[in-house]
Amino acid sequence: MTVTPRIVRVGDIMMSGLLAEAEAPRAVIVAAHGGGSSAAYFDCPGHPRLSLMRTAAALGYTVVALDRPGYGASDAYPDAVVRPEQRIALAYGAVDAILGARDRGAGVFLLGHSNGCELVLRMATDERAERQQVFGIGLAGTGLRYQDAAVEMLKSASVTHRPPGLRELLWHPADLYPPLTNTPNARSGARYEAAMVQDWPRSEFPALAAEVRLPVHFTVAEHERVWHSDPDAVAEISGLFTAAPRMTVHRQVDTGHNISVSVGAAAYHLTVLAFIEECLAKQRSTTVTLEVG
Repeated sequence: MTVTPRIVRVGDIMMSGLLAEAEAPRAVIVAAHGGGSSAAYFDCPGHPRLSLMRTAAALGYTVVALDRPGYGASDAYPDAVVRPEQRIALAYGAVDAILGARDRGAGVFLLGHSNGCELVLRMATDERAERQQVFGIGLAGTGLRYQDAAVEMLKSASVTHRPPGLRELLWHPADLYPPLTNTPNARSGARYEAAMVQDWPRSEFPALAAEVRLPVHFTVAEHERVWHSDPDAVAEISGLFTAAPRMTVHRQVDTGHNISVSVGAAAYHLTVLAFIEECLAKQRSTTVTLEVG
């Protein structure tokens, strides 16, 4: 299975990402990485078995892993990614440019990790979601309340400064991560994220979640160290999605915050793909019911 780097133009802005193409795809998965990372997060370096892109493509799904606005090729255009509406337009534009006339199957499933959940929720609640046939979303590595260590870390973190201890927060327990041939990390974070990580749990996450009218798959890593993820915290998160027709919570064992490059990544990805299959089955049954009715 081949994963291909892509660079495309969206208006005056260059966007980049990775493409894994399935023949006659069942659907398209659009994946958004977290802060300080890159599209390579979804193609675990040196470990194809742990790659979301290769696993999904082998099972019949085309995958577009974006370098989120402010990362990759768009890192050179900081003023073009400041406002949420700019980032939404760039993300949808990049997906269209990368896919071109390729078959999209039954539609698009949006998958976000950590800071990438912000983009996914904005895309899912944007008017373009219906035109793009978005039928569901998956979220992981996010929450409503930071753990104490994360709060202290955010006080000194910046676009260019990664404070001591950040690696322990994101990449521990160390035995849950395989040796990586290349790092999926970006050179730096996007400037707009400094404010975003402060506003996200207080206001943006609750407001956006309430607008979601699609099935939601929410994953909690067993050893999450950034967010509170005890049963009460997860119940509070589930309660945000009041308009979603379905909310599924999954706790993935043997994983830390960076779940898609952990030793448990394969199990996590198969769980997400199973949820997508259920969404597609629901689509088909609804279509049959309408035709019969």
